[in-house]
Amino acid sequence: MRADLRLSLTAAVAAVALAASTAPALAEGTPTVGIGRAVTDDAQRGIFQVTAWTDAPQAKVTAVSARIRQGDTVLADIPSLTPGPVWDPRLANTFRLPDEATLKLVEDGGTIPALGTYSIDVTATDSLGNKLTRTDAGQLDFRLRPAMPAFSLSKPTYTDRNTYPSGTLVGIQPGSGDAVPLEGRSVSYRLVPRETAPTAQAVTDATGRFKGEAYPITSEDLGSYSNVWASFSEDTAEVHGSVETPHSVYEWVPRKVTVTATADKKRALNGTTVTISGRMTDPAAGNAPVANEPVRVRIGAPQYGIGTPVTVSTGADGRFSAKLVAASGGEAGGWTVESPDRYLNFESVYGPLAIPKESRTDLTSIGLSADGRVTVTGTFRAMYGGETSIMGAQYIQLEQSVDGGWKKIATTSVSDSYYNAFTLKAASRGGWFRVRHLTSDQFAESGSGSFRLARNDTRIVSLNAGPEPVAKGGYVTATGGLQHYWDGAWRAYGNAPVVLQFQAKGSTTWKTVASGRSSSAGKVSLKARASADGSWRIYCFGDYRHFNSPASAGGDYVDVR
Repeated sequence: MRADLRLSLTAAVAAVALAASTAPALAEGTPTVGIGRAVTDDAQRGIFQVTAWTDAPQAKVTAVSARIRQGDTVLADIPSLTPGPVWDPRLANTFRLPDEATLKLVEDGGTIPALGTYSIDVTATDSLGNKLTRTDAGQLDFRLRPAMPAFSLSKPTYTDRNTYPSGTLVGIQPGSGDAVPLEGRSVSYRLVPRETAPTAQAVTDATGRFKGEAYPITSEDLGSYSNVWASFSEDTAEVHGSVETPHSVYEWVPRKVTVTATADKKRALNGTTVTISGRMTDPAAGNAPVANEPVRVRIGAPQYGIGTPVTVSTGADGRFSAKLVAASGGEAGGWTVESPDRYLNFESVYGPLAIPKESRTDLTSIGLSADGRVTVTGTFRAMYGGETSIMGAQYIQLEQSVDGGWKKIATTSVSDSYYNAFTLKAASRGGWFRVRHLTSDQFAESGSGSFRLARNDTRIVSLNAGPEPVAKGGYVTATGGLQHYWDGAWRAYGNAPVVLQFQAKGSTTWKTVASGRSSSAGKVSLKARASADGSWRIYCFGDYRHFNSPASAGGDYVDVR
């Protein structure tokens, strides 16, 4: 081992030895029994309890006694305190004055001369004979405990909007538990939770009773959430403690009236004014008008809190009128007239009022087919908020401009679905169109704007099929001219695909039997074998710029022999 390490280790051992030799030894006679603080039972101040324990191994506290002292005078000698229940480990070291030994005043058959505070001395002994006495282990608070067994409020009324608090203040006497009237004490009371509520005082009489002066209770104070709290506190030689008792302000006597009301409309668009008018009468006075009383009018049901209410007052004739601005975006639920004053009672009046939400109608496709049919697809939904929910069906219509006006040519409905999509179809040869949703109770009017769809008409002129008659199995040749309406006039439609169609006698079906194209001058000549009597026609299937040639053109009848 290195010399320097050996020296360090030797020094460390010497230091430990020195510390051990200088440490104080446990003095003989050091108490192994401990006594805690003696505490008065606040509910029954003629009883107290104290904790006691022993640190001696294998020992336990076997006896705890106490005495009540005033100065050098012992007022009560208590030979034994009762240990706490063994089933509750929290009370294992707790010792209590038994109920049958409750301390009482001399006048009640006890040994305590008067109300006040007294010293408690406690002695504890363990099973090994170790013993300790703690002088002034605690203070017996042998004073009256204040209580308020009665506290009530008078009912405020429409004509007197005050309550008059009253109650009884007593002191619970230690030992006997008697209720002693506390005379000449000041009881405070205050309404909560109103922050501006004043604090008032009432003084008790010889019986401990008190009655307060008029205490204002506003309309807003009424209801189960407001309480008047009465409180008292004292710390004297006779009384010690605090007490407070609440009483709800939930009973009052209102004036009962009757209100009727109507609105000037049942549906209001966003931003429009709704006027709600009515009258207030007093049924107890032969339905006489009630003047100068407030009514609260709102759009929407009060339980949903929709809409900002307007408060107006009744006139000399009891009538009132309120103007409100309709605002879409929520389920209004109609309109409501209610009393803003809880001292004025009438049944709330409700009425229907729809406020349609702003809507949007968007087109996803538009088309005009060669056979003369307009097809429009799109979606319908609320303008704002991404809402797609639809209550019931919303009707969408397709309109066409006719003679300077708009004519409905197709209608469909949109119900609640993921896309809220719609499809509109109608027969048309083209023109200006638009899609509209008319105002409903749920959604306001919206539209797509106007749009134009067009194709050129086609026709077959100078149709002739022959020879007539024709032998069975022989050829029938059909000739004619193909034209289209172009640039304001009928013109030859050259190099266009055409077909020859045959309809047998008694049939309603046209069958294509040959095909070809028109010449550059629009001339058409097509032939096919004849097998039966029937009609022949030349037909042009339209393309993306042309309609089909009219089916109503019919054909040329050829007799087969």
